[in-house]
Amino acid sequence: MSLIDDRLAELGVAIPDRAAAPAGIYVPAVATGSLVHTAGQLPLIDGALTGSGKVGADITLEHAQECARTAAINALAAVAAVIGSLDRVARVVKVVGYVASDPEFFGQPAVLNGASELIGAIFGPAGVHARSAVGVAVLPLNSPVEVELVVEFA
Repeated sequence: MSLIDDRLAELGVAIPDRAAAPAGIYVPAVATGSLVHTAGQLPLIDGALTGSGKVGADITLEHAQECARTAAINALAAVAAVIGSLDRVARVVKVVGYVASDPEFFGQPAVLNGASELIGAIFGPAGVHARSAVGVAVLPLNSPVEVELVVEFA
């Protein structure tokens, strides 16, 4: 087992063997130079959303954080599909998260902590990243969260 595999096992996290199938005409991730950019990933497990609706109305903060965590796991699967192994990740550069928000919900950064905390736990100091957390009216499939990653690899 690799260092990252050991860390994933300690955390009880399973990275899917393949990236989620695109919902349109695009690929889950693209490598350019030493960076991988992922497409937005939803909180899908076995092809089904783990929640739907707007955070603050239909989805609690805690559930939204779990959705962000699951979407980050799917983004890591897309990274691994492009570079072969998460052990090649030198640094997580940026996390971008979109939160389908009720108009009275202002906790988008707290939602994205679900993704950021997981990435930090997996990659340690190499997982410290820049981040954007954006509230939006609606996301594909009525997902509450969508996460993108930019990762540097060696």
